[in-house]
Amino acid sequence: KRAWSQFLGPDYANLAEHHLRVIWLAMILAKMEKKKVNMGKIIKMALVHDITESRTGDVHYISRQYTKRDEEKAAQDILKDTALEKEMLSAWHEYETRKTLESKLVKDADWLDIDLEIREQKAMGRAHMEAWDENRAVMHKIFLTKSAKKLLKAIQESSPTDWYKNARSRYTEGDYKKILDGKK
Repeated sequence: KRAWSQFLGPDYANLAEHHLRVIWLAMILAKMEKKKVNMGKIIKMALVHDITESRTGDVHYISRQYTKRDEEKAAQDILKDTALEKEMLSAWHEYETRKTLESKLVKDADWLDIDLEIREQKAMGRAHMEAWDENRAVMHKIFLTKSAKKLLKAIQESSPTDWYKNARSRYTEGDYKKILDGKK
């Protein structure tokens, strides 16, 4: 589970869901950048970016004021003696340094996932999510890429229900449309 649950209850994305969405967001950001990036490296970094939290816990923004974690030791211990040890430790280190475009895109994707989660929770009627808007308002200053700033704006202007409101359905193309059009 992620640290969200301490503040807001249990109905939030877990680490596996978070990692998967970060992968997709990072790939989208990479395409938006229109620069040459190593997509394989992005996927590896996104897979490993929060791997240490399975040992250290997902320390939220309040507990970070009181907690010291040894993420280096956690990453080494998790990957020790595995077939992926060298490759994934390298990806994790690169992500942590934020010096390459790929690492910046993955970090921006990590931050954007929070904004998607907030939008989803608001769409489900969780009014207490409004308090997060103030904290998230500064994100445009923190993002590492222009693409993330653009995508944040799109997220803020969208609704999690847009995908199915505009999707192909029984009403737009299927059996109900035929009935409504008088063809059945």
